[in-house]
Amino acid sequence: MAEDFHKPTQFSGSKFESFKGGEDPAQISRIAHETAHAILSRVRSDPDPATVERLVAYTDEHGIDAVAELWSRATPRSLPGALWRIYLIRLLIRQDPQGTSYLYQRGTEVAVTIDPVVAGASAPTGPDEIIALADEILRGLFTGDFAVALDRAAAFCRVIATGCTSVADDLDATEPARSGELTRRALRFSTTAQEFTSCAKLWRQHSLE
Repeated sequence: MAEDFHKPTQFSGSKFESFKGGEDPAQISRIAHETAHAILSRVRSDPDPATVERLVAYTDEHGIDAVAELWSRATPRSLPGALWRIYLIRLLIRQDPQGTSYLYQRGTEVAVTIDPVVAGASAPTGPDEIIALADEILRGLFTGDFAVALDRAAAFCRVIATGCTSVADDLDATEPARSGELTRRALRFSTTAQEFTSCAKLWRQHSLE
């Protein structure tokens, strides 16, 4: 999933090596888990609206690098891994709300599951609606049912994957390179959806670490 963000966010794996403690995987893992649990516990125990909104919009002011430094190396099926991917999803949407909403809308039109309902975007889904959905999902991690927010994120990813596959099929004969790119993106979103679903299950079992 993170491959979608290398160019627009202008950071790479090599940059992470310069972070303090970057050569000690155990320390990275410990810091990632401790910060994720500390932030989530503090906000969920006292969900001050101003604090929640600052966290939702944190990367708008500070950039994705600040979050990446903390959580990007965490395993996908972990609390920091889930938070990292939610922030990435939000970044993707805000960087290209037009393109993302187009793929999402296409996905809702061809989906044969209840994923569009679970994701919960307003229909029809344009740029404003898709941005609002991203903020709602992230906000839900801090103030609502954490597992439900992850389920919504997973459903969103599956709808996008369906839209990517549908558009890829349309372009297969005329724009094979673009079709291939969309097919690969669909696979990444499908994988991320599985990771979110696993995290939601672990959260409900009180075992998401």
